[in-house]
Amino acid sequence: MKKLLQLVRESLADTERDYTRMGVRRAIVLLSIPMVLELSMESLFALVDVFFVGRISTAAVAAVGLTESVLIVVYSIAWGLSMGVTAVVSRRTGEKDKEGAAISAMQGLWVALAVSLVLGIPLFVFADDILRAMGASDAVLDAGIGYARILFGGNVVIMGLFVINAVFRGAGDAAMAMRSLVVANAINIVLDPLLIFGIGPFPELGLTGAAVATTIGRGLGVAYQLRHLFGKGSGMRLLRRHLRFAADIALNIVKVSIGGIGQFLIASASWLFMVRIVSTFGDPAVAGYTFAMRVIVFSLLPSWGMANAAATLVGQNLGANEPDRAERSAWLCGHYNMAFMVGVAILFWAFAPWIMDLFTTDPVVAGYGVDALRIICLGYFFYGYGMVLAQAFNGAGDTLTPTWMNVVCFWMLEIPLGWFLATQLGWGPNGVFAAIAISESALALLSGALFRRGKWKLVKV
Repeated sequence: MKKLLQLVRESLADTERDYTRMGVRRAIVLLSIPMVLELSMESLFALVDVFFVGRISTAAVAAVGLTESVLIVVYSIAWGLSMGVTAVVSRRTGEKDKEGAAISAMQGLWVALAVSLVLGIPLFVFADDILRAMGASDAVLDAGIGYARILFGGNVVIMGLFVINAVFRGAGDAAMAMRSLVVANAINIVLDPLLIFGIGPFPELGLTGAAVATTIGRGLGVAYQLRHLFGKGSGMRLLRRHLRFAADIALNIVKVSIGGIGQFLIASASWLFMVRIVSTFGDPAVAGYTFAMRVIVFSLLPSWGMANAAATLVGQNLGANEPDRAERSAWLCGHYNMAFMVGVAILFWAFAPWIMDLFTTDPVVAGYGVDALRIICLGYFFYGYGMVLAQAFNGAGDTLTPTWMNVVCFWMLEIPLGWFLATQLGWGPNGVFAAIAISESALALLSGALFRRGKWKLVKV
């Protein structure tokens, strides 16, 4: 126990480490602990919001679900850019090129700022039309238009959190990435009930208050990141000379990121279609699905921490000309993640009704949520490997392979299968849940087969 606590303290300390020279298992643990905590913190944003919003109305929860479905596009681009930034920064770090890593980091920030502005303006202006296109009822639109506009317009802080943390992860400073989200979440947790319910001197803003609290929390999290990034004593420190725009490096990051963005946009489009299918069965089905997906995201994001550790180790080891070590790191991360995911699946299956009781007292809404948890978690065994191996491709800079795999498994399998099971076989929302489990399992099997071929080891970034 003492050794475990010592290892945790070491993983969270601000210490420069060479992950390409220490034992692979030790490197995985030291990177994974802060990355798992980081992604757990990211998932808390959604979980805390929906916990308090569930006390308002079913329409409010449905509004959150539909808004988040659209924001998945923003998250997709943020994740894709993060993949490109992590791949380039980790490769330069593995090559011991600190100056190149710093310049690459700054170019990632410029690209993220430009993309967030391009996305934010039209999303803010056409928020009501977008929600209606997603199947929002008048009650949902009345409850959620303010919430949607604030989150759509404030997507710059979402982009900032993702991309700056990608810089820290690529440089191996996963503890800093985790701390920035602790700051952001602490502020969100405090402000959420105050602004939603108007506690004390705070105005009662209802659902809009959740958006304000989340945006303020994320914004202060970004401020904390920037203070560290441009301050003294940081392993990854940006100076005035790094602020210049370097078109060639920025274009290289965009090139590497395109595949990652494509992966998540493809998955996002599938998500939008699946929510649209569920919405045809009424607001209670959307609300139950929303509750379940927030819980599922909470369970998956820590696993994404393990996957991000694999991406960093693959990138740094390829930069250090250690391809076999890179491959071993990915498979070990997959083994650990699979064990974790199976444990979560068992808990979901056993305790789904009690989990839903935390969010809603409506038995119809809870019933949909229970079904979603129990059916989707059936694919967790395979998904534990799939998410790690997909990130390993991305860490190597091979973002195109996971992209076309997503096309096959999501657009050619998940969407048509979900529609067929839900509407043609009469399974209702359960058909959507089953299609998700099946397609994610297929993606994991395909990822494993292609990863073994090893072509990703030859990619240059």
